[in-house]
Amino acid sequence: MTATVLSFLNFKGGVGKTSATALVSYNLAKMGKKCLVIDFDPQANITALFLKTKSQNKDNVATIESSLMTALNKKESLDDITIEIGENLYLVPNAVDFSMYGRFLERNFIDEEQRISYFKTQVDPLRDKYDFIFIDVPPTISLPNDTAFYACDQIIVVLQTQERSLQGAEVLIEYLQDSIVDQYGSTVQILGILPFLSKRSASVDKEILDAAAEEFGDENVFKSQIMQMERVKRMDMTGITDHPHDSWDIRTHKAFHKVAAEIIERLGE
Repeated sequence: MTATVLSFLNFKGGVGKTSATALVSYNLAKMGKKCLVIDFDPQANITALFLKTKSQNKDNVATIESSLMTALNKKESLDDITIEIGENLYLVPNAVDFSMYGRFLERNFIDEEQRISYFKTQVDPLRDKYDFIFIDVPPTISLPNDTAFYACDQIIVVLQTQERSLQGAEVLIEYLQDSIVDQYGSTVQILGILPFLSKRSASVDKEILDAAAEEFGDENVFKSQIMQMERVKRMDMTGITDHPHDSWDIRTHKAFHKVAAEIIERLGE
């Protein structure tokens, strides 16, 4: 077992990348793949979502004894602060103090390459314990995020079918190539472009998907597509629900299961 390290990425907020990280990892876990999610955002949205998910089972008390920044400051292994959320699904939690991570890097490493490669040294020892490691990053260009990108093997670009989204995807891919691969020798690759479709503008969706296929190559656009769903927004409040007789839960997980299966397929290729 050697984990693939991935991140869903977009420099625009609110496009669904945290939901994708949570629900794809959840469905990979249901498929028998052992998954770790590292919350890399000081807003800790995926930490809150997963703790609510864990707390749905009254036998599971969801508590955080240590967060990511505390572990880094104390030179603890990320394995020491990992929380089991459910079968095959684990979390490295975060908290607001992670906003100090940039200063931590500047204080501890004079050399820029050491700063960029630091987080990879924390992630790599975990690879033999998981099939997938997801890093959920905030939608910003920053030194802290660069350390997460450098730790990744694959990036999945979330393409929201709205104006300027294609341009944003182009800028993102160019940034990764110039600032992470060319400058620091990272081997990170783009696994594909994952479309997040709007509910009401089917014609706009088609136009943008056609343009994406032309720009990036049809083979690089995921065949699986995610429609914006109210149930996903509800899960932010309730935790991930998976009721076998709830048609909305079934529909939601079916969509993300397809994405999970396509990730496995693309990695195999």
